[in-house]
Amino acid sequence: MKILSVVRVPTELTGRSMSMSNRFLGDVQEHNHPHILLLQIGNTFCKLPGGRLKPGENEIEGLKRKLSSKLAANNSPALQPNWQIGECVAMWWRPNFETIMYPYCPPHITKPKECKKLFVVHLTEREYFAVPKNLKLLAVPLFELYDNVQRYGPVISTIPQQLSRFQFNMIPN
Repeated sequence: MKILSVVRVPTELTGRSMSMSNRFLGDVQEHNHPHILLLQIGNTFCKLPGGRLKPGENEIEGLKRKLSSKLAANNSPALQPNWQIGECVAMWWRPNFETIMYPYCPPHITKPKECKKLFVVHLTEREYFAVPKNLKLLAVPLFELYDNVQRYGPVISTIPQQLSRFQFNMIPN
């Protein structure tokens, strides 16, 4: 089981901080096809698990902290996932305080407001997650994400393209 994650990492920029975030993009196998783990808020909005990092916090350690706080079962140490963070798959930039994010930092922007990074997170065959009551954990197939900007937004809908450089070896149960 593999998981992708996005990381927000705050960085000091001449008195201002750029917000960087890490989001958890989970890649699991179901019906011999990769699926991405998403958190659904209400009936329509989906997001990648994760969040903002503390200023000066290491990206990997911050990502592990955010994943544990959002998805780990806190009552049992035996059920704690062993987060193995892999390589960075993508970086998205927010040049100003608008909601639009770009897969590049525009050349005229010297101090972007946010950077999101997507990481691959390797999981064992079986993991236990604790999801808050106001959220649902969904396993969405890559083919549903592909080119579906209206439902998932520009960042999530491009995950299949970002993962196209990887070859998934599906292991039968």
